Amino acid sequence: MKIKKSKNSMNLMPYVLLAIVIISSYLFFNTLGAKVNELTYTELMGKMNEGKVDEVNVTPKNSAGVYVISGKLEGYKDNETFTVTVPYTDTVISDLYKAAEAQSLNVETNTNPENSTWLTLVINVLPIIIFGVLLYTMFIKLGNSNKGSFDFGKSKAKLAEEGGSKTFKDVAGLREEKEEVQELIDFLKNPKKFTKMGARIPKGVLLVGPPGTGKTLLAKAVAGEAKVPFFYISGSDFVELFVGVGASRVRDMFKQAKQTAPCLIFIDEIDAVGRQRGTGLGGGHDEREQTLNQLLTEMDGFGENEGIIIIAATNRPDVLDPALLRPGRFDRQVTVGKPDVKEREEILKVHAKNKILAPSVKLKHIAERTPGYSGADLENLLNEAALLAVRRDKENITMDEIDEASDRVLMGPAKTSRKVSDYEKKIVAYHEAGHAVAGIVLPNGEEVHKITIIPRGMAGGYTQMLPKEERTLVYTKKDLEEQIVTLLAGRACEENYLDEISTGASDDLKRATKIARSMVTEYGMSALGPMQYEHRSESVFLGRDYNQGKNFSDQVALLIDEEVKRIIEDCYDRATEIVSREKKLIEILSQTLMEKETLTKEEIEEIVSNNSKYKINKEEKFEREVKEEKEIRKETKKQKESEE
Repeated sequence: MKIKKSKNSMNLMPYVLLAIVIISSYLFFNTLGAKVNELTYTELMGKMNEGKVDEVNVTPKNSAGVYVISGKLEGYKDNETFTVTVPYTDTVISDLYKAAEAQSLNVETNTNPENSTWLTLVINVLPIIIFGVLLYTMFIKLGNSNKGSFDFGKSKAKLAEEGGSKTFKDVAGLREEKEEVQELIDFLKNPKKFTKMGARIPKGVLLVGPPGTGKTLLAKAVAGEAKVPFFYISGSDFVELFVGVGASRVRDMFKQAKQTAPCLIFIDEIDAVGRQRGTGLGGGHDEREQTLNQLLTEMDGFGENEGIIIIAATNRPDVLDPALLRPGRFDRQVTVGKPDVKEREEILKVHAKNKILAPSVKLKHIAERTPGYSGADLENLLNEAALLAVRRDKENITMDEIDEASDRVLMGPAKTSRKVSDYEKKIVAYHEAGHAVAGIVLPNGEEVHKITIIPRGMAGGYTQMLPKEERTLVYTKKDLEEQIVTLLAGRACEENYLDEISTGASDDLKRATKIARSMVTEYGMSALGPMQYEHRSESVFLGRDYNQGKNFSDQVALLIDEEVKRIIEDCYDRATEIVSREKKLIEILSQTLMEKETLTKEEIEEIVSNNSKYKINKEEKFEREVKEEKEIRKETKKQKESEE
């Protein structure tokens, strides 16, 4: 039977030492502040005969052959005393007692301190004990710090026994991705089935995809399904300031994994340690590259790692070293993309389990209105809606909270307290009406779901447009041109109806120019022919987004600029023609927006079908005004509290 050391006693030690220090300090400073007056025996007797002595104490000291007489006189302060030293004779003490008896003064006689063994022991031994305890504590702390320094090269990988609690039931969507990693689970459960056939299971699986798509969750689910030990670590945990630490941690991680095989090792954000070699300032001898070399050796070197499967995740596969991606290391790459409409609905069902939703909330409709959302975005959407419901003191989450949360995620909170002039509101209304009409009229245009002129973030308003059919892989030339027309329709509407152009189209122009340039330089959709004139460099050190390769002359660059300009001008002329032709619809939409500020899909459809202004009843108008007033009051209150 092992006896464990009590941690409570060790934890109490600092408090005990602190108490001793406080008491000692109090006694020291109390003594330091005391005033002691030296008197002669004659003076003392004179004061006693005059009745000016309030207190007398006699302490014999045999070794010195004296009596020490102390006490207080009239008029003394609290910390003020007198002391008299007289010879150790009975005559002197007898005279003192007689004088005290005449004044009815009680004389306190103290014991000889030299005869107190306990006091002597405390005075002589206590400082040594205190010093020893302090010295012992210092050595313990020093030992712990040295232990930490010696463990510097130990792996920081955390071990979850039997993979943790996550399974495939917790992973919504990702049907194909689950099938790709199902073989890993079967191998870990029954490896003989694969070895009998002569099959070699992939040593490593690389999960690739945008942030928030569920790469880490999928890896945890694999470990949970296989019910094997699960080591998880981030790529940044390998690299340290000191040379050789990262490589040591890699060796230690695989050593631990071999002892618990079969097992899984999950390396999140592997691009932190797996970037291409020879691109940093340290050449081939920097710490990160040594760590990568050790990782390559452990994955497919001379040593055998039977029963160890590595799963890594990254959203930057373009920066990884080619040696890391070859067969024998990461044999298989699984792309974890953004979910489609059916997968989004499944994800919403998972995150809505602990949410109180109103009966009118349909997760299918939310999924249809959130193309391009990742799993993390959908979780954040429902969480924002729940927070809004609590803020509004509602019993459940309605579609109003869902809509507001969606706007918050995309554009930021509404600036209801911001005062917007009627002229600004008019410009924004016509601008957004131009976008909406272009989307309605164009044959391949996107479906208009919402128009608002309420400021959000840096935008004075926005038009929410969603594709009629969700597409993620292929866009035609016509699709791209109509996207540019829709973006430019807002500016064209301002120019056509207000005889003015504003700065509100800056983001539209940026996006339109980017699409047009991609059509010319990347997609070959121009008069320059089917050639790619620009490509993104994979240089890691310079940064992928800031270094573009150029494989054409200055003359070709001029032709590219001219072609981009031509596409923009053609699309702008087309946008101008649309807003000029649909004058009545533009006027109705803009006027309704100036009154109502926000139009939903149903209201827009009614305006388009009836070709008349959407009627706002008095009750609806009153509710909207009350709601706006409440929001303004809340914002004003928050601002005042922040200022205070």
